[in-house]
Amino acid sequence: QVQLVESGGGLVQAGGSLRLTCVASGSINSVNTMIWYRQPPGNRREMVAGISSSGRINYADSAKGRFTISRDNARNTVYLQMNNLKPGDTGVYYCNANMYCTDGEKVHGPVVYWGQGTKITVSS
Repeated sequence: QVQLVESGGGLVQAGGSLRLTCVASGSINSVNTMIWYRQPPGNRREMVAGISSSGRINYADSAKGRFTISRDNARNTVYLQMNNLKPGDTGVYYCNANMYCTDGEKVHGPVVYWGQGTKITVSS
């Protein structure tokens, strides 16, 4: 069983910082791209930042200059450091990972997995 678990959300005042963590666990053979998405209240889910297994990074315009994505391949973990948070950053943040998994004999995939989400509220 493969799963993604996010942590680090919470309530923060505008201008504050939070660090999100997403850990992939289970019968994983390899993890390709890992992406943070968010879903603001009443809006569609949107990409925030993504990082490939080789370290290539993409940011949404709203995240550039304030957020930093990084990953620890040995721990199958991706982080999102968020600084200078704004009320518009409020929402549920989801981790997404494209992975190859194994049943012990064969490798399957790639398959896209989602975490359960972690909620961030930025007060003005």
